[in-house]
Amino acid sequence: QVQLVESGGGSVQTGGSLRLSCTASGDTGGVNSMGWFRQAPGKEREGVAVIEPGVGATYYAPSVKGRFAISQDNAKNTLYLQMFTLKPEDTGTYYCAAARRTYGTPLSASRYTYWGQGTQVTVSS
Repeated sequence: QVQLVESGGGSVQTGGSLRLSCTASGDTGGVNSMGWFRQAPGKEREGVAVIEPGVGATYYAPSVKGRFAISQDNAKNTLYLQMFTLKPEDTGTYYCAAARRTYGTPLSASRYTYWGQGTQVTVSS
């Protein structure tokens, strides 16, 4: 099992920045894909950014590309999501996810087995 704990959410105004963190623990060996997803009220969970450190690949949703950056600190077992130029439509609960497999669409939630509890991001206009 892999445990994921997110932190760093909060409330900001349009144009502001936030950095989310996700600390992984447990049996993290063999985790090949980690990512951030978000869910707004009444909407489906959507993939925001994914990293596959084994191949040095990153993937971003078109709506966040150029504004968000995903990174990983292996020594700290921590995943980050740096968010710039935030917009009201970025509001939602942000979840960290991990998978041992890399097949399937990187930004699809179906790839991921392990999930954090989520952290709220609210962007006001």
